[in-house]
Amino acid sequence: MSEAPRTTARPVTRWALLAFLIAATTGFIALGAWQVERLQWKRDLIARIDARVHATPAPLPASSSWAGVNADDDAYRRVTATGRLLHSQEVAVYATTERGPGYWIMTPLVTGDGTVWINRGYVDNAHRARDSRARHDEADTVGVTGLLRLPERHGAFLRANVPGEDRWYTRAPAEFSAARSVDGPAAPFFIDAQDRIDTGHWPVPGMTMLQFRDNHLSYALTWFGMALLTLLATGFVLRSEFRRPRIR
Repeated sequence: MSEAPRTTARPVTRWALLAFLIAATTGFIALGAWQVERLQWKRDLIARIDARVHATPAPLPASSSWAGVNADDDAYRRVTATGRLLHSQEVAVYATTERGPGYWIMTPLVTGDGTVWINRGYVDNAHRARDSRARHDEADTVGVTGLLRLPERHGAFLRANVPGEDRWYTRAPAEFSAARSVDGPAAPFFIDAQDRIDTGHWPVPGMTMLQFRDNHLSYALTWFGMALLTLLATGFVLRSEFRRPRIR
């Protein structure tokens, strides 16, 4: 009498396990295929950015088109701009670089078409203060060649800015413009200067990070490996179920 419930429960458990394994296999295959798609997308992105970085610089887009600037079409484009650097309104953004911790010196460049923020380069803590560095006069007209960059967003790796305390952790042009009361149209992007603008040794330009993580192939192989394991487990359960003696 006591054996009947056990006998009935075993097939139910096996079929539930089988359903789980089939669902898991399907899910792992789908995740692997998605990573393959991401791999192709990342490699296309790297190729596009490499072409932009080494292209002949183009004039800064007109302010009328600034709202349409986007990552897919414009990120890391080489551009040129001419105007006056307002050193008195610069912002020092905390940075971790190959030279060690320091700051990006962000300065508004007033052009004939509006204002664009320029990342003039890296300084160490000893040269954070504006008066510790040689620079052009604010009345001087200077030319800038660099890479167009989209705003950074705070999140897991970047802290949020604290404008009220003049503490900056992300390069966010809109926040800079609001904090420094920039007049006229202000670009929603910034430019990483590739060449030295200032008359002294600081800031150090040309330190744009152009290394992109490309782990999608290893992720895809991991998911497909998991799918293979669950597929083997599914075969084991099926063989065990069909080879199990039937009670008549």
